[in-house]
Amino acid sequence: GERRCDLNIKGNHSNHHTDLFGQECLVVRRGQPFSIVLHLSSSSKEFKVGKTNFVFDVETGPLPRRESDTKVTFSPQASDTEWSASAATDASGRTVTVSISSSPKAPIGIYTLTLDQLGQKTSLGQFTLLFNAWCPDDAVYMKSEEKRKEYVLAQHGLIYRGSHKRIKGKPWNFGQFEPGILDICLKILDNNPKFVSDADKDVSSRRDPIYVTRALSAMINSNDDRGVLVGEWAEFSDGTHPGLWMGSGEILRQWAESGPVHYGQCWVFAAVACTVFRALGIPCRVVTNFGSAHDTNANLVIERFFDENGDRISRDDSICENFHVWVDSWMTRPDLGSKFDGWQTSDPTPQETSDGVFCCGPASLCAIKEGEVGLKYDTPFIFAEVNADVEDLVQLSTGQFVTFSESTKSVGHFISTKAVGANERHDITHQYKYPEGSKEEREVYERAQNRNMLLKRREKPGLYLKIKLAENMIVGSSFEVYALLTNNCMDTRNCKLIFYARAVSYNGKIGDLCGFSSDNLEVRLSLKLEYQRYEPAITSDLLIQVSAITIDKETVDFQKAEKTIVLDEPDIGIKVRTLNQPVTVELTLLNPLPEPLLSCSFAIDGIGLTGSKPIKATVGSVGANEAAKASIEFKPTVAGSSVLLVNFDSDKLKNIKNFTDVVVEK
Repeated sequence: GERRCDLNIKGNHSNHHTDLFGQECLVVRRGQPFSIVLHLSSSSKEFKVGKTNFVFDVETGPLPRRESDTKVTFSPQASDTEWSASAATDASGRTVTVSISSSPKAPIGIYTLTLDQLGQKTSLGQFTLLFNAWCPDDAVYMKSEEKRKEYVLAQHGLIYRGSHKRIKGKPWNFGQFEPGILDICLKILDNNPKFVSDADKDVSSRRDPIYVTRALSAMINSNDDRGVLVGEWAEFSDGTHPGLWMGSGEILRQWAESGPVHYGQCWVFAAVACTVFRALGIPCRVVTNFGSAHDTNANLVIERFFDENGDRISRDDSICENFHVWVDSWMTRPDLGSKFDGWQTSDPTPQETSDGVFCCGPASLCAIKEGEVGLKYDTPFIFAEVNADVEDLVQLSTGQFVTFSESTKSVGHFISTKAVGANERHDITHQYKYPEGSKEEREVYERAQNRNMLLKRREKPGLYLKIKLAENMIVGSSFEVYALLTNNCMDTRNCKLIFYARAVSYNGKIGDLCGFSSDNLEVRLSLKLEYQRYEPAITSDLLIQVSAITIDKETVDFQKAEKTIVLDEPDIGIKVRTLNQPVTVELTLLNPLPEPLLSCSFAIDGIGLTGSKPIKATVGSVGANEAAKASIEFKPTVAGSSVLLVNFDSDKLKNIKNFTDVVVEK
């Protein structure tokens, strides 16, 4: 007879890098032994290791079966399975320590453990099994300890946004170890349509990180299923504006309680996906691509059509985004060959369907870089996101199209992720593509393309157009931008120059006109962007796209230049006093606008600091050029170092964020 079983949570967690999950339940990583202690009752003198026959059963999923590897039986005596055990009795004969080794290929998930002594079964408890980046036999194995710390264990990070000229890292709390989050991540898998239609096959397939990645890429958006987030790029009144989220925990908890959460945009989808990957043990990083292409007709060229006045003619071809955010996760690709192991790109933002479902990836980073667009999954789409050529065409009144600007360089640059172990930007463009214009890069493009659509542009005589921006462009101020035109021709040209500004969203959606200037040829034309004009037009992305077009109808010479301005935001000042409990944080933000900010509020969020929801302080309205101030108190739940995130929200300024490191004394 067995009396009770001690799952030795503390010791196991410290060996398995799972101590951040807390001590409620046993969480271990696959392919690595964990130990349990059986306390025997006094009547069990006959229980001798090596003499008594006993076996262990582990089971996972609703239909455990040996054939599916979701039920395994093994014993210390013999093991023909990938799981094994060894046992040792202490001197008193009262306790038996059992070391259990799980298979490095076992499906991840929640397991029950049962002891079977000659048909008498005793339940020993439950444990959760995760992928193991520390185990050389696991498909997600990562050699570097420093990288494992960043890509599996780090609970906060930076997500890059803005434009490639003004890249801004915004802080995010991934919070994969917060209480209850791991169970929610497993629940996401249990809600995926493949589980619903064939649970046995789905649970068995969870041994494969490629399968899990693809399932998650579909489940983080709610387009085909009861997924986590609803995407919205226009109207947010009946949900949370995507710019207000500070971390994944609140989103995941809300989904677990009441289904799909309103609203997400690309960086929110990617950040939540990163939390789920890290929670399940798959190394993951959030990646931002500046000048991201969305190629809808798969010809690897983004064509944009304009009329003779330079107005965009809407044709459903392709979109060029200011930036787009996705994730890379780390694993081997036995389905493609070891050359394609390593980082795999997947994109949970719903853009195009793949196998009939809104999911995208995993596509091997090596396949993307080498232009091997025939390799699954969704490689051509991601290749285009970072490599498509852009061609702008004018439709003349005769109906024919003339190209007036082409670029092999404007798509896919400054591909950014947070550096390992530091709050800095790491540029990983070289991991996705060869240097722009290099022989290899064009060869790869041609391999993907099989023909090069854009011939090398010759330095031909003609008109050249450039845009110059002002230096400090803080939201609220007015400033001038200039279009400069150079004439390289032998003769005088008679042209019209149009210079205009429109609000634009990060995903390339063009908004209202907020500045216009036109003249028959001058060498320099200025355009004043006045706050009164751009304020009603801009979105919370604070982006303005400035375009200049010259039209010479006689020689059918059209030139175009374009730049995206990212308006600078005011900084949030953070003062933390962490001498004793409770902690007080003092926050200030100077209103840069020439008018009051209404319904202002600050929110703070920190893992182990503020509980399961951000703490909010309402400020009300703040006059022009005055400071919004708030003081927030909180009682930290854990000691040690953590990161405190701050968000400022108001009617006219959203998604203003800052963060600071704090150390809570014991």
